[in-house]
Amino acid sequence: MARRAVLVVCDSLRRDLITPDVAPVLAGLMADACSFRAFRGVFPSTTRTSSASIATGCLPGTHGLLGNTMALDEGGGLVCRSVGDPDFRDRMRRATGGTLRVPTLAQRLADRGGAVILSNVSPGAAYFHDPDGWGWVYHRAGSYGPGLVPETGERHLAIRIGAEGDRTMTRRFCGEVLRERRPAVATLWLSEPDHTGHGEPLGSPAHRAAIRAADDRVGEVLATVADLEREGDDVLFVACSDHGMETTRRTVDATGRLVAAGLKAAPDSSELVLAPNGTGAVLYAAPEARERRDAIRRFLEGEDWVGRVFDGPELASLGLPVDGAVLMALTTRADRSPNAHGVPGHADIVADPESSKSYDGFGQHGGLGIHEQSPFLVVRGGGFAAARATAIPASLIDIAPTVLRHLGLAADGMDGRPLPMEPPPMTSA
Repeated sequence: MARRAVLVVCDSLRRDLITPDVAPVLAGLMADACSFRAFRGVFPSTTRTSSASIATGCLPGTHGLLGNTMALDEGGGLVCRSVGDPDFRDRMRRATGGTLRVPTLAQRLADRGGAVILSNVSPGAAYFHDPDGWGWVYHRAGSYGPGLVPETGERHLAIRIGAEGDRTMTRRFCGEVLRERRPAVATLWLSEPDHTGHGEPLGSPAHRAAIRAADDRVGEVLATVADLEREGDDVLFVACSDHGMETTRRTVDATGRLVAAGLKAAPDSSELVLAPNGTGAVLYAAPEARERRDAIRRFLEGEDWVGRVFDGPELASLGLPVDGAVLMALTTRADRSPNAHGVPGHADIVADPESSKSYDGFGQHGGLGIHEQSPFLVVRGGGFAAARATAIPASLIDIAPTVLRHLGLAADGMDGRPLPMEPPPMTSA
């Protein structure tokens, strides 16, 4: 009997939006399998950071990928770069000497059945699941096998982002990956409902249709897993999201405000760099600017768009590094007010100078808002209790050690811990 793990990520799907009428498969799973109702993401609550945390079982400060954007010193001082760009991992290697600072599941399993990921989100989110080519990563911007050897021709994942691309990708995942190749760990990362949620109001007909599409894909994978179990495989099935979303209230030019306050020399100056991450941001400082820490904090705490500021030892509570170039981090102001479709949660977001897209009125994430920090997690098989919902704390970083335990391998060096297979059930008290 082969032990295997199958992971499906429904990007940005909030736990409270999983209802029987919109997502019947997931709603059924949450009732019939083991559902972790206090599951949280990481900070920044962005897909690229989350991908690295799921792959490594570690917080961002441990693995080193600190957001959808982050500052690098490429020889001319600090500059903000998008982690989503296909060439970011090469930039990171040149600037820092490497990519992630700790092993991924793909590295740990390279000679123990291997790891395969099919992903339809940004290139950075896909590639940082396995940035150094220990396993196989398939993505529309480029697909790679061990050693980062390109997978070309029919081996490449030639799809578009969105529901239709997710459908094509899932068909290949179930057939080629799960039934034929049978790796130790197979991961399917769907673009929905994140792709639609960034361009349509949360809870709108289009957004609900995107949730239903993701739910259908989970159903396809679950049916394939059931077939494998009937054939004798012992499959740990994990379905989750990486974060949720809040509705964008307004977009704030935080960098411009720092310049106007005299705390940053110019929008493109390198002594102080703000890396925008939606409803969160990380500030980096060169040595000569670190003396401005107190003044920057006072300024930010006086801004009506800022929710909370973290610096010094407080950064560790976010899972961020307390040394190096990171100066402080912030989350934007959020509340529970509903949008026009009755979906609660609004927040301001930090403008990204490199993007012209407007998110106002649409979904966004990156910070600590209650709804973006309410992803879902349900685990089936592998000895986990059935028909149990639990309020035991759980996090993205607990997925990798749970997978390794199922495969009979150690989870040394991880911040996360294996999830309890018989967690206490939720009580009405």
